[in-house]
Amino acid sequence: MKEIRILSATGILGSGFREETMKRAMTLKPDFIGADAGSTDPGPHHLGSGEPQFSDAACKRDLRLMILAARAAKIPVLVGSAMTAGTDAQVERLAGIAREIAREEKLNFKLATINSEQDRGYLKKRLKQGRIKPLANAPVFDEAVIDRSAHIVGMCGAEPYIEALQNGADVVIAGRSSDTSIFAALPVMKGFNPATVWHMAKIMECGAASVVLRKYPDCNFAIVTDDHFIIEPPNPEYRCDPASVASHNLYENSTPYELVEPSGILNTVNARYEAVSDRAVKVSGSTFKKAERYTIKLEGAELAGYQSIVLGSVRDPIILRQFDHWLENLIKAARDRIRAVMGDSIDSRYRLDVRQFGRNAAMGVLEPDMSVGHEVGLLFQITAPDQKLANALAKSLSHIAVHYPVPEWTGLITSVAFPYSPAEIDKGASYRFNMNHVVEPDSPLEMFRINYEQV
Repeated sequence: MKEIRILSATGILGSGFREETMKRAMTLKPDFIGADAGSTDPGPHHLGSGEPQFSDAACKRDLRLMILAARAAKIPVLVGSAMTAGTDAQVERLAGIAREIAREEKLNFKLATINSEQDRGYLKKRLKQGRIKPLANAPVFDEAVIDRSAHIVGMCGAEPYIEALQNGADVVIAGRSSDTSIFAALPVMKGFNPATVWHMAKIMECGAASVVLRKYPDCNFAIVTDDHFIIEPPNPEYRCDPASVASHNLYENSTPYELVEPSGILNTVNARYEAVSDRAVKVSGSTFKKAERYTIKLEGAELAGYQSIVLGSVRDPIILRQFDHWLENLIKAARDRIRAVMGDSIDSRYRLDVRQFGRNAAMGVLEPDMSVGHEVGLLFQITAPDQKLANALAKSLSHIAVHYPVPEWTGLITSVAFPYSPAEIDKGASYRFNMNHVVEPDSPLEMFRINYEQV
């Protein structure tokens, strides 16, 4: 029975893994080492600004161990969604780190980079052709959205990785890509059953996240055949069971039964999860339906403004008994003061958001328990066209907030405690995602550019 062995280094490059775990995993003779390096989980900032989530030092530490292990075993390394968002600059940043590692460790290898940032003219052309389609709850998408986006990336499938591997790449650093494509590419290239491969890839893309209790990021290992795969963490402190593996299908997914990829849809309704030891799980029974039309998902981010925030907390039981009324009037008073200072036209130039920690900060209006405890933390957030204005508005707001009264008190009171001085904290540029659409290209490689170099 043919098989392929796969090592996932960690859930996201830069988050770390144990060196001893990788050494143990390498004794299992993997056919390649993969790692996702990005996500939209941290929000739009990393795509909009181009700044990575993790430091260069953190990414270099992980990538060094991966490349050293792979070069010793003469197997490839595949990294996707470079430096969080996978912009062209972030791909080059991680490629530069790979070159540093090669120089410092006296290594020679063929490096492939896959650029996934999109040409705006190309997108406008496809838009006019009706070949950019909205997904669920998609915002308005037109040429103006394309023009004002800071960066737009396409989420590549397995095909660009396959192209790089077929051209002899030892290390592949890709821009934004499907997390699963990183782990599906080589097995698909070698002709393994796509249903088994894509299901394995979904479980493996987050490293050790599918173990029963992940205390820290680490490696994971899978052995894939045509009709099943077995997943077993190489860290002896970790174990998988059927529930921990099956539940990972729901992670970052709207349904546990379908996973949509550029080339098709994985269906896990009939999947079986069987414990083959106290640490390993065998998975089989999934199906994969090839897409009628190949699609590439777009991710874009645009500047929303500049933000200043004010953090405070309220512990006065008299205020807390009438908290909603007090906060509503405080916000009205702050807006009135801002209008008095800046003029009536200021209303359209800023946005004020308030989160109530200890109340409903996480879920907002969806929170089923709206009761108030013995204290409530407040986060006031001002968004304005520039930082100077945001800060000025925050100063007006913070002064109103710190002394806003209740009828039971007379004289000047202090109603909100601020943990910082000054209370106003400039957060800088703020970005928002501005598209949830797919492109129908002529080929899987059309929207991506692959470059090769010997390092």
